[in-house]
Amino acid sequence: MTITLQRLRAPFVFALFMGLMAAFVTVAQPARAQSAVPAFAQAVAEAAARDKDIAAFYQANGYQPIWTGTSGKHRSRRSALLKVLGSAGDHGLPTSAYDMDILKTNLRQVDSKRQLGQLEVEMSRLFLLYARHVQTGVLTPQRVDSGIVREVPLRGRTALLTAFSKSSPAGFLKALPPKSGEYARLMKEKLRLEKLLAKGGWGQNVPGKSLKPGATGNAVVILRNRLIAMGYMKRSATQTYDTDMQRAVQLFQIDHGLNPDGVVGDGTMKEINKPVEKRLQSILVAMERERWMNIDRGKRHIWVNLTDFTAQIIDGGKVTFQTRSVVGKNTSDRRSPEFSDVMEFMIVNPSWNVPRSITTREYLPAMQRNAGAAGHLQLIDSRGRVVSRSNVDFSAYSASTFPYAMRQAPGTRNALGLVKFMFPNRHNIYLHDTPSKNLFAREVRAFSHGCIRLGDPFDFAYALLAKQSSDPKGTFHAALESGRETRIDLVNPVPVHIVYRTAAMPAKGRANYRRDVYGRDAKIFNALAKAGVVLRAVRG
Repeated sequence: MTITLQRLRAPFVFALFMGLMAAFVTVAQPARAQSAVPAFAQAVAEAAARDKDIAAFYQANGYQPIWTGTSGKHRSRRSALLKVLGSAGDHGLPTSAYDMDILKTNLRQVDSKRQLGQLEVEMSRLFLLYARHVQTGVLTPQRVDSGIVREVPLRGRTALLTAFSKSSPAGFLKALPPKSGEYARLMKEKLRLEKLLAKGGWGQNVPGKSLKPGATGNAVVILRNRLIAMGYMKRSATQTYDTDMQRAVQLFQIDHGLNPDGVVGDGTMKEINKPVEKRLQSILVAMERERWMNIDRGKRHIWVNLTDFTAQIIDGGKVTFQTRSVVGKNTSDRRSPEFSDVMEFMIVNPSWNVPRSITTREYLPAMQRNAGAAGHLQLIDSRGRVVSRSNVDFSAYSASTFPYAMRQAPGTRNALGLVKFMFPNRHNIYLHDTPSKNLFAREVRAFSHGCIRLGDPFDFAYALLAKQSSDPKGTFHAALESGRETRIDLVNPVPVHIVYRTAAMPAKGRANYRRDVYGRDAKIFNALAKAGVVLRAVRG
């Protein structure tokens, strides 16, 4: 894909801004304004008829202007809107969507009440478009990828116009973007990368597939220079892969979710050679994702980042618990979806009720070949009774007609392990233990059918129960040692956010990047580019 770079110079931007501001302040007012109010109202009604939300607003306010009047309030609204539209690119928004050149022309050429009414409605439309983009995102997530089933908190458009018309314009517009510290840090990193892009990036790519400590030569010098440019090394004249360079590589690996062995293997080499443009794309996508989640996430919440293969408990903005996780395999039917819900309880010594899709796609064909296949699973009829396999002719059924469910009894070999954490949802996704502990040592941990497996599920349970029990370990193990399937409710349910972030900005330190394991962020950036979002190279 060809990447468009906008090279912006500060004096040019300032001059354009000042010119447009002048245009807004000097809106032409047709003669005999007082006698033509009905004509203006009719023009507004006709122009707004195509948009029911805007039409409802003007009908409710008696078709009075909020933009095109001559008072100080009208001028301040115009000025405030122009200012945010002029800086929309700072948020990674599609500046071409706001068409300020046309707006400028319209403002200077208005010579009738009809045109003034049309312009009034057009400004309301631009305001609502910008507000939607900066507040809750440019894209509709599920249209980009079916695995992003997040519900975006869209605001009512009529109510938004009403609130704006009664508020301080500059303050109202300033309050629209997400308030999260993460969004502000991403925005700052975006500007840093844009300036870096204008200067040519991090320099030459490191040649070859791998480098090890002790190596010398041209590739080592190029690696050294690139690490210095990225901020992982102080200036150095070394031509040897020494301990300082090894430490710098380890820091880079930690920031990029790689095994921190200090060796530039194939995976690390690919990440080191990623250009500034690719990192900038990740930042733009992360900002869009933050806008999709412009919600109250809960003072205490669970944060599962699929690309990072971790699950965290966040209390008051700080990570108080973290464990490795295994997420859905990168196939069309197993990728873990992205959504938010609320964890209500945990089940200790759970049974595994095998999902219908797994029963019919995986186990039924196996049992048709050998009735004893998957012998650790019980057959359950429609009345909940266990059925003997000797009484079933598996060859008589297809995936659509198979009348039985399958279940695994509680125990150490259960596919869910010894505890699962429930936030009931239509996707049948939850967090759980697993007997397959070896997978947590892998760097990329995408192996499950979609649910999230936890590396330290008992400690996770203790951390949750600590808010409601003076002896969380005792509470948990009393249920565990009973051997029975036991439900423990959370007195205060905890929001769960399953997210997908290839770029994240910690409060301290450098940007963290992760690989696009499902290819979702590539789809999002392509969709943003089609909507008009561009990569900028800013000279500053």
